[in-house]
Amino acid sequence: MPKTFPPECDALVKAFSNDGMSRRAIVAKLKFMILTSASQLYKIIQTHSSYLGRQADVENDNQGYVPSEEKEVGDGFGGTLSAPNYSEDAQPPSEILSGTGNDGIQEWDSPIEFLLSCISMSVGLENIWRFPFIALTNGGGAFLIPYLIVLVIIGRPIYYLEMCLGQFTSCGLVRAWSVSPLFKGIGFAVVLASFCVGTYYCTIMAVAIYYLVASFSKTLPWDYCDKNWGGDLCTDDGKVNTNLTSQRTTSLYFHMEVFPQLPNVEDGLGKIHWKLALSLLLAWIPIFLTLWKGVKSSGKVAYFTALFPYVVLLILLIRGVTLEGAGTGIEFFFRPQWSALYDPEVSIKIIGVLNVWYAAVGPCFFSLGIGFGPILSLSSHNKFNHNVYRDTIIISFMDTFTSILAGCTVFAVLGYLSKQTGIDVDMITSGGMDLAFVAYPEAIANFGWAPQLFAVLFFLMLLTLGIGTLTGLTGSVIGVLCEQFRSVPQWIITLSVCAVGFLFGLMYCTEGGLTMIDLIDYFGSNFIIYVMGGLECAAIAWVYGLQRFCNDIEFMLERPVGWYWKICWGFVTPVGLAIIFVYAMVTQELKYPTAHLVAGWSLAAVALSLVPAFMLHTVYTRLPDGFLERMIRPKKEWGPLDNKIRLEWLANVPAKTKLF
Repeated sequence: MPKTFPPECDALVKAFSNDGMSRRAIVAKLKFMILTSASQLYKIIQTHSSYLGRQADVENDNQGYVPSEEKEVGDGFGGTLSAPNYSEDAQPPSEILSGTGNDGIQEWDSPIEFLLSCISMSVGLENIWRFPFIALTNGGGAFLIPYLIVLVIIGRPIYYLEMCLGQFTSCGLVRAWSVSPLFKGIGFAVVLASFCVGTYYCTIMAVAIYYLVASFSKTLPWDYCDKNWGGDLCTDDGKVNTNLTSQRTTSLYFHMEVFPQLPNVEDGLGKIHWKLALSLLLAWIPIFLTLWKGVKSSGKVAYFTALFPYVVLLILLIRGVTLEGAGTGIEFFFRPQWSALYDPEVSIKIIGVLNVWYAAVGPCFFSLGIGFGPILSLSSHNKFNHNVYRDTIIISFMDTFTSILAGCTVFAVLGYLSKQTGIDVDMITSGGMDLAFVAYPEAIANFGWAPQLFAVLFFLMLLTLGIGTLTGLTGSVIGVLCEQFRSVPQWIITLSVCAVGFLFGLMYCTEGGLTMIDLIDYFGSNFIIYVMGGLECAAIAWVYGLQRFCNDIEFMLERPVGWYWKICWGFVTPVGLAIIFVYAMVTQELKYPTAHLVAGWSLAAVALSLVPAFMLHTVYTRLPDGFLERMIRPKKEWGPLDNKIRLEWLANVPAKTKLF
């Protein structure tokens, strides 16, 4: 803060002092007024320079607008502002106003549409099958403890960080990283992860469509063994031939009729299942219709995709608790098995402790949708001062509530199946697709009254959850392309992305599709997002500056950032994810053929190499500037996109702060 004001400002300073303004407030006010006047003058010069035939002169003069004396008021560029004497080492107002305004940026029609879109994105299929099964195999109620702790120290901090970053910049996954050009590769890696997850997510939706259509049959087709697809494994009266197989009818229907696989994963992909491919095409159609007008159309769809699943879950829960054995299943879900929190067979004690904590990270990332980019992309369409702090708390609570609600619903059914079959609850299902398309359909077939109705509701719910999540994943990819190709209509980009996603997804509709889904799930998503989540926190807290980012949030939301967020962003979250990553590298045993592992590691290597590649690019392009520190500074376009808000933000930058 300047000790004395320039003489030119005496009258204004006196007027402001008489109004009771503090010295700091006077400095901020003067900075804002000077920046505004300078930018308006520069715009006038730009507008009339071509008419006067002096465009070249203006471009040559585009080197300095910072006073050579009284350099006490910071402009955020490493220079200062005072009297109208220009120096050589500053940036012109045209670069100060690097924002483009909000003319080309879509905004949500209402805050509730944004909230519902985030809930629709975060509450997805992972809450229905990943969380219940991981809880089933990691101690039941005891698993809730590490899950909630991971949610608090990793999940929620990254969620809030991505929300703030997207809303502050009003930019997509790539341009938002102008905050730290060294880490621009994070944006591209996240886009790749979003696309990979989106393609196999749509395949799961295709299976749900297949079952949804089959649910309108007079008799549910998985309730009896049909020789047309079961062959000798079925008897003439529609029963399973127990002399030849121990599988149940629903399992045979899924693995022999809906999604048959080659007996050996080394046999390749095999042929495409044309019925599943047609279902995949049908699954991409609602995604296109939801996104073709951007948030103007997706915001309206969110009312249905966010609320309808809760209606169905409550209906299924009410029906489930009336089944015999349901209480046993729900009790199993909440009863803690403390021994599962530590594996005594592991020789290295710390690894034995980390097993369940590593298991808790997966559902936290996938259920919240952090690390993939949709949260950042969705929040970029908010008004600048929208209360994302409140939304973060609401959404993280709703996500946890949904996981527990889904867990109760699923375990009620598993308890019923355990009672009917005599098999222990933890041995009923192998999780994943088997939970959604084998165990639950089997229970529905035995509901007695109107099983078709419950089947339609269940698979329509799965389809709706898939649409909500895939809309966020695909929308983030489309947003990046729309920023890069502004002259191309959004509906063309949307159609192109959906078409490429469909063609890529045909790989999963083959006889080797389930293996490919597992590979892409691990190498194309899990492996990438854990690393990117940690790098996000490190780039913001350690490179851009934790306090500087907190100041930006305070300017945007007009509320201070608490110590909880600072501690998590600055240390706990990045260090915790680093430990998880090292643990996964040391302990994970991937039982795949060599060719599959080579393909998987190649995909992961491509994604991860994007970060060092853009680091090298930044070093190469910024080193000639002669300042090593410029390599870690934000780009000039970093900051609020709206010019008016941008000027106010720059006026609040502390004196002598070298922002760009």
